[in-house]
Amino acid sequence: MSPLGMAQQRTDARARAFAVANQKGGVGKTTTTVNLSACFAERGLRTLVVDLDPQANATTSLGLDPRGLDASIYEVLLQDIELEEIVEPTMIKGLHIAPSSLDLAGAEIELVPAFSRESQLRQAISRAVGEYDIIMIDCPPSLGLLTINGLCAADEVMVPIQTEYFALEGLTQLVQNIGMVQRSLNPGLELTKVVLTMYDARTNLSRDVAREVRAHYGDKVCWQVIPRTVRLSEAPSFGQPITLYDSLSKGATAYRALAKEVLRGTP
Repeated sequence: MSPLGMAQQRTDARARAFAVANQKGGVGKTTTTVNLSACFAERGLRTLVVDLDPQANATTSLGLDPRGLDASIYEVLLQDIELEEIVEPTMIKGLHIAPSSLDLAGAEIELVPAFSRESQLRQAISRAVGEYDIIMIDCPPSLGLLTINGLCAADEVMVPIQTEYFALEGLTQLVQNIGMVQRSLNPGLELTKVVLTMYDARTNLSRDVAREVRAHYGDKVCWQVIPRTVRLSEAPSFGQPITLYDSLSKGATAYRALAKEVLRGTP
């Protein structure tokens, strides 16, 4: 059976949910969330992006203005609005987004007294069973309650790591937090994918960092790397994933190959 067929068979009852996380900013986290999701949808998988980052970069990268929304993931987490009430379609068939907004900036504080504060997103997603094959949760670059919500709602954690100096900085704390969530809140959670981003094959630095990351994380590291390209950097300003902005670019080719590799790991 093809990877697509296996994924669809697996997700008749429940989506395969990834939390895309790294507390370090500027590592290609949102770029990976948006473009990998577009590639999944391109392959026929019903895909949902959940934008948990108050900066709302995933939202704008998929063509939505967070200032013009009636409701966002903020209302889902704190006002008991159903997830499907805020989900918006994108320009790619089969790809939807639960958008973020500036209101989410205060959610870390507002969630503190909330009942089951760590599992608000998981509960919301559980009520959308059967709607999606893949859910990609774009976590903020922090280890606060929003990221904890993302980890509680996910089956797997995907960590983008840039192939630059200090690539592994702070990741020990992220791995510890994943372990804490696994022990206390989400026993099925696993760190399954590490994605090397901003890779420049011309430099010794990128090659050396890639080798170091593979030494630390072994077969969790995807073989497909994401190159540093101008087109990948430009695409968000046009509100498009790279597969629409420049379908034949190196970035689009890399993310399509990464999507294929990720789907090969579907049980």
